[in-house]
Amino acid sequence: MDMASDRRPDVAFVLSGGASLGAIQAGMLRALYERDVVPDVVVGTSAGALNGAFIASRPQTVATADALADVWRGLRRGQVFPASPITGLLGFLGARDHLVPRSGLRRLVRRHVQRDALEDMAIALHVIAVDVISGAELRLSRGPTVDAVLASAAIPGVFAPVPWDGRALMDGGVANNTPISHAVELGARRIYVLPTGHACALPRPPDGALGMALHAISQLTHRRLIDDIERHRRDAQLIVLPPPCPLSVTPIDFGRADELIERGLDDARAFLDGARARRRRRAGSGRAPGGARRPRRERAPGGVLSAEDRRQRAGQVVVALRDQRGAPDRVAVERDDPVDVLDEGDGRRRGHGATAPAR
Repeated sequence: MDMASDRRPDVAFVLSGGASLGAIQAGMLRALYERDVVPDVVVGTSAGALNGAFIASRPQTVATADALADVWRGLRRGQVFPASPITGLLGFLGARDHLVPRSGLRRLVRRHVQRDALEDMAIALHVIAVDVISGAELRLSRGPTVDAVLASAAIPGVFAPVPWDGRALMDGGVANNTPISHAVELGARRIYVLPTGHACALPRPPDGALGMALHAISQLTHRRLIDDIERHRRDAQLIVLPPPCPLSVTPIDFGRADELIERGLDDARAFLDGARARRRRRAGSGRAPGGARRPRRERAPGGVLSAEDRRQRAGQVVVALRDQRGAPDRVAVERDDPVDVLDEGDGRRRGHGATAPAR
């Protein structure tokens, strides 16, 4: 399902799912807005769909990011996953297809999203869900906002599937938790990816069945993100902001939002400022002897860019992903691609910044 606008967007924000770890994106968004980076289109999955609906229905300002942060600070687990022994028992016995009622999540979306329909958003919003029967990945671009967000966040087995246009839909994270591919399909030239990461430094396994399930999902989706960066690194300029790591907060823990927001903000500020510094250094190194800029490469006949032009001017990927030790995670780049390891601020290794030209 694709009901995107005909206008090709320049900048896209891609917001991944992650349950309580979605609080990280509030900090990341503030860092972007502080630097006047605003989207033409927002694409989100699960918790990222909720955050996306919040910001797409409001002005793209620091105040909006701060308001989103306040929402996350006020959230408690029972508001999102309300305990219902009867529903849980019926689900366990097979009399229902879910364990937790979605009433709490529905109230949350209704309270904080200011536009009733996706197509009425101030900025184009697309949310990702999955067809329960076929497994098809769907991009919802029109229709009721509340139902679309609920569908994108309907964790299978936890929440009931959401009826939508004759289908039953479940959490988009099942197929595409960080929907870079959809931003590419929409034609975005520069894509800012806001991943929530995963609890990479837990002292012990999560408690409870729901906590274990959400943690396992976050581990799987993190590996998919790395593969997607590889797959789309030639399609657009990808700027992947660094999720906090080491991290000992699980997706079921809603009591540490303030910490997640602050870490997301601090890491995003350092990464974005480091990327700007690298661009300035590269711009300076592009000058000919004597300080004059090197001449631009001419277009091929007919105005079509040559293969070498495309290599130099097409998409780039700037990545900041880390493993449980805080070291750069695996992101393959070409052998001759410049790779910078950020160590701004207090001088510690903060992440991996790779700039790889598209081909």
